[in-house]
This record gives sequence, C-alpha cells and structure tokens, in this order.
Amino acid sequence: MAKRGGKRGGGRAPAGARPAGLEVEAYPPGTLSLDAVDLSAEVGGDEYEERVVELQQRAFALQIKGFQAGERTIVAFEGWDAAGKGGCIKRLTALMDPRGYKVWPIAAPRDEDARHHWLWRFWRRLPETGELTVFDRTWYGRVLVERVEGLARPEAWRRAYDEINAFERTLTSDGVRLVKIFLHLSRAEQKRRFEERQEDPLKRYKLGPEDWRNRKKWPEYERAIHEMLDRTHRPDAPWVLVAANSKRHARLEVLRTVIAAMS
Repeated sequence: MAKRGGKRGGGRAPAGARPAGLEVEAYPPGTLSLDAVDLSAEVGGDEYEERVVELQQRAFALQIKGFQAGERTIVAFEGWDAAGKGGCIKRLTALMDPRGYKVWPIAAPRDEDARHHWLWRFWRRLPETGELTVFDRTWYGRVLVERVEGLARPEAWRRAYDEINAFERTLTSDGVRLVKIFLHLSRAEQKRRFEERQEDPLKRYKLGPEDWRNRKKWPEYERAIHEMLDRTHRPDAPWVLVAANSKRHARLEVLRTVIAAMS
C-alpha cells in the first residue's frame, strides 16, 4: 500500500501536509479492463435456484453479525444502462432485515442537493452504525454521465477523481467497508434488453429517449469507464467487474462479492 507525500523518518510534518495514510495510490493503469471480462459466463436455472437462496441466507447472517458489531458497509453499484443493477440489489437484500439496510437510487441532483458541493448528498446518505447502505448509481456519475453528456465542466469532472479518492479514503480509514461493483454487458445484449423493455408494458417505464441517446455514445462512455477504473481502483476500495450478459450469473456474483467483503 503506497503512500504519497510526507517525509521519511521523524520530524514534524510540513505545514499543510495531509495526515499520514489518508492517500493511497491507485493500482497501475490497465489493472482492470472491460475487455478482460468474460461475458459468456452463464448459470443454469437449476444451479441458480439452488445457489441464490444459500447465498442470500449467508448475506442475511452477515448483515445481523455486522449490526451486532456496529459495522458499516457501503455497496456501490455502477454499470451500463439495463445491466441489471436493480435485479442484483433486489436479490442481495431479499432476505435481509429491512431495518438494517437502505437503498438509495441516485438521479440528477435537485433542490437542496444542487445548492451544495456535489458530494454533499452522498455524505448525507452514509450508513449509520451497524447499517448496510446500497447506492444504485453513485458519486461516479460525475466522471461518467456528467462527463460524457457535458453536464459538468471539464475542470469539474477532471478534479473529481481526486475528490472521489479523498472521499472514499476518508470512509475506509474510518472503518467503513466499501464494495464497488460495475456491471458490464455487451452492446448487443443492451440493445436486446432495451427492445424487450419497449415491448413490455410493465417494463416500459424503465426506458426513455435518453437511454437510446446514450447508446449512441458507447465509445465515449467506454473511455470514461476505463479512465475511472484506472484512477479510482485502489487497494482500500477496489472495483469488482461483474459480467452481466447473464442476469443469473451477475446476481450470484454480486452476492458472492458482498459476502466476501462482509466476512
């Protein structure tokens, strides 16, 4: 775990120096890549039904253990549109005690949130003692959708990488478990799911004109995702890339990832 800043040996830290240990170098660029994700991963229906309940029971047991120990856990979800974030969150929390977790769906800031620093609304939603908090989209919107769609000025989203690393490092230094999951699927599978939503009256509300518009900017989003991974994949808060072409595989993998982090 490499630290930046400060002098070796004893002596007083220079004026304005950051407290030791608050910064952690990111892993080398290219450590994680969407290209390395095996999108062919699949799980059969029988295996899924057998495994999902077992994993949900383990997740529930760890939730109770974490509550009793006063632990705080954050599970942060990012991913392509229609990658299945909602379905993964639903399976993750299915057997959990609803008094011990919160799920925050994150959309564009409005009203009071828009009048403060852009991270303020996330600070307000951090877990209480003994609580698990799930973010359905996160502070990474600043360097993803806000960057690509021009909703943040270039100097703002470029500065955001350091702000995000400092924010997360403050949390992990204070004992918060931080699990960051990115759901990756192919462009063809995304199109199939969009068309399925468009034809299903019960799913049509999930699809809007902005989703089709964002699809046209796939290469720009891909570049933004890779830069995000390069600059924020750190030992104290690593990213986990989950293949999401198969919803069953993604749901089991998310459960395994969170269980491993909470164990």
